Amino acid sequence: MVRPKAPAKKQQKKAIDFKKIKRKLGRKLPPPKNATNTEIKSKAIILPEQSVGAEKSGIATSKKGLTLKELLQQTSHHNPKVRKDALLGIKDLFKHYPAEMQSHKYAIIQKLRERVTDDDKLVRDAFYKLFEADVFPACIEDNLGPMVSLLMPYIFSAMADSSIDVRLMAFKFFHLVVKNYPPTFSLYAEKILENYTDIIQKNHFYVQDKSKLKVALSGLEHCLSLLPCDESDTESQKKGHLQNETLLAYEQDVAEESVRFAHVSGKLKEIVGVLINCFQDFIPLIRARGGLDEASFDCINHILCGVRYAIKFSNRMHIPRQAILDQETASMLLKKLLGSFPLNPENNLSGKVAEWYFILNSVLTEIFLEVSKWSQWSHLPTDLSNRCLEFIERTLLGKITRGNSKSTHEKTLLALLPSVPKLILRVDHDWRDNLLQAFTTAFNDCKPDSELKLACISTIRDLIIPNGDILYSSASDPTVVDYQSAWVKKLPSLLNQLGDKHPLSTQAILQLFLDLGRFGCLNASPTFEEEPTSEEEPTFEEGIGYFFNPYQGKGNVSGGSFASLPEEAQELALCFLFYFTIDSFSAPLLESIVSCCLYPQLEPAVLYRIVEILHTAYRAGYIQITDHFSFLVTLVARFKVVPEKGQLAMECNEHETSRDTFKALTNRVCSCLSEMGDGPLVLQILEKILLEQIILKPALDNGCAILRMICALDSKPTRLSEKSIATLCEFLPGYLIDIVKSIPEDKEKSSYLYMQTCLYYLVPCYFLFDRSSKLTEEVLKRMQSIVSENTKALESVQDRESGRNSLNLIQHTVSVVLLMHNDVKLRKIISSSKAEIDLILQNVVSFQSSGSTSLTVEAKHSMRIAGERLKIASNSLLA
Repeated sequence: MVRPKAPAKKQQKKAIDFKKIKRKLGRKLPPPKNATNTEIKSKAIILPEQSVGAEKSGIATSKKGLTLKELLQQTSHHNPKVRKDALLGIKDLFKHYPAEMQSHKYAIIQKLRERVTDDDKLVRDAFYKLFEADVFPACIEDNLGPMVSLLMPYIFSAMADSSIDVRLMAFKFFHLVVKNYPPTFSLYAEKILENYTDIIQKNHFYVQDKSKLKVALSGLEHCLSLLPCDESDTESQKKGHLQNETLLAYEQDVAEESVRFAHVSGKLKEIVGVLINCFQDFIPLIRARGGLDEASFDCINHILCGVRYAIKFSNRMHIPRQAILDQETASMLLKKLLGSFPLNPENNLSGKVAEWYFILNSVLTEIFLEVSKWSQWSHLPTDLSNRCLEFIERTLLGKITRGNSKSTHEKTLLALLPSVPKLILRVDHDWRDNLLQAFTTAFNDCKPDSELKLACISTIRDLIIPNGDILYSSASDPTVVDYQSAWVKKLPSLLNQLGDKHPLSTQAILQLFLDLGRFGCLNASPTFEEEPTSEEEPTFEEGIGYFFNPYQGKGNVSGGSFASLPEEAQELALCFLFYFTIDSFSAPLLESIVSCCLYPQLEPAVLYRIVEILHTAYRAGYIQITDHFSFLVTLVARFKVVPEKGQLAMECNEHETSRDTFKALTNRVCSCLSEMGDGPLVLQILEKILLEQIILKPALDNGCAILRMICALDSKPTRLSEKSIATLCEFLPGYLIDIVKSIPEDKEKSSYLYMQTCLYYLVPCYFLFDRSSKLTEEVLKRMQSIVSENTKALESVQDRESGRNSLNLIQHTVSVVLLMHNDVKLRKIISSSKAEIDLILQNVVSFQSSGSTSLTVEAKHSMRIAGERLKIASNSLLA
């Protein structure tokens, strides 16, 4: 038997601190009892941090989601990459939100200005580009003065920085500021020049790193170019009395400039010395085989241009010469600078390099010309003077063109031409003749519409007209006279080539003509007496005529180039015409001017001005009386009122019509005739001419104007000859019938306006009838004859068209009598010729009683009404 197991003894439980949990490998541990349930059951997570994004909705941000405020804060970050990215972010923000710049520009400037002294090159470059492309262009229409005042303290601080790169960026950024706001230099001129002198003089990186030197030199040249050194203003002041312009404002500006820049003369002297020394460092490179490289050329060009501006400023502002150009500086200019002229005299260069040397020699020549203004010509080195004169001559002749672009050559000529007049005055006869010939060649070779042609025209003016300290004794020098005549002779053809396509150039020529006329240089010149060198070449007078009418002798009406020019240019042409009429008002020129006046598109004010100018020239004795008579009569006789029929003056009261223009013109012509002498005497001269125009049966308006001219000169009793009375007797019946035909009575329109329109044409008849009872009687007899002939024609008429014409003529004749009867003054005059009116009435009544079958019912009714009205008029004359 198996022994039974003994009962297990109960083990006594031990006290334990922590229950030991047996873990099986690979089993997931249960979560702790105090664990937080992180199970996500919702479809979205809402965190408090997302409210930051919600707050930026609708706010301008960069592509990285940063606001302007955050970006500005990051521009001061210790990490340069963050600072650069912040500047780029601001640029991106301005691109998409340009209004942000305008709204916060001062806050932006105050924060960003610190970056001008940033020690990281990439940050400085980003800062410069931001202002260049975004900040300044966005504020171009604003006043940049307050913004610049915020920037300048930091710019000056950067200019004194120990790092040369920071200093160069300061000068580069200042150059950008001056480009966008030029007054900056005048506000800080002395301090700026001091800083430029310091960086160029004390940092000897000339040949080693020309790109750094170029930064300083280009900015300095730009600043010096802002000095008031352009002599064009001074020249315009000298010519001001010719243009009748008020120069008080200009004189005030000059005085202000003198005060503003007077304190910089000492600094300029120092600058000139530094630039000359800097130029000396480039001498080895200038003389090197193969010539200059582009960087060296840029630096030398900036140096020479800076010196030129400084000397020009001294000459213009009349600063005492010892301030800038003392003996020491003058010696430096002549020896160290001009002594090297011309640079690279050997002609072994080609292409771009040769053009660079030409540009540098051109600037050196300008400096020489400026120096010669304050020094006696005889005191200048003869060899240097001859070399410069030879360069000027060859440039004018176009001989130094190898490798030079056309624009470079023209730019050089534009710079040299203003000095030619004074230069010709100072050199000896041989050089004077050479320069005159060279200038003539340049004038003939340049294009008519080019800027160079304008400069040549200005030079011609200075070479002919006494101007300030330029005074040529041309009358005693036949060589100068010949050149002057050749220049002036070219101007009319040049004027016609330019036409109305280039109004500025045309205006310059007209201004020159006017100045020549005012000084008496036109008619004193033999140009007007010379015959053309060829049959195709027009004379001076013909050229002027073409300007007013290019179709001379062809019968065409044209205003020429003159009619299409601006008002100011037209006024110059007319003022010149006043002086040109002196002994030059020939028949061809008269025809051209009349043709221009008859041009339909010519403004009425210009037409009236032409009449005024020519009448003033007549009163001054420049135009013969016969020529002036011919002009006035031709103008009135050939003026075409458009339309002649249909559109009446009473229908066109909203704007001036050609009929209104012609009425005003007629009044002016009559006024001119009344001022030309005793009326009867003038009438005696013009009577034959005016009656010849009457015989040609002109249009209604032209006939009225001629009759008004006769009335303006005639008196009571009439002084017209029997032949003239007979001619008027033939003309007036048709003229009166034309009045009622052209102005038919309309019951729907104002009867007062109708009468006023008719009376304008009847007034000259009133004066003629009042001054000659014989004329009144003969005209009425002629009208009675017209009625009698046409009533007989109606009785035997075969076709309807002829009958209608005869009937209309009778009705128009009756209307004329009734029209004269309706006017109180004319009624009194024609009452003495009641017998003729009765005969007209008798012819009408007898035709009605004849029972003619050639008239329609409507025609018979019209004849009956006409007879009744005429009968009433005749009875009133009896009363």
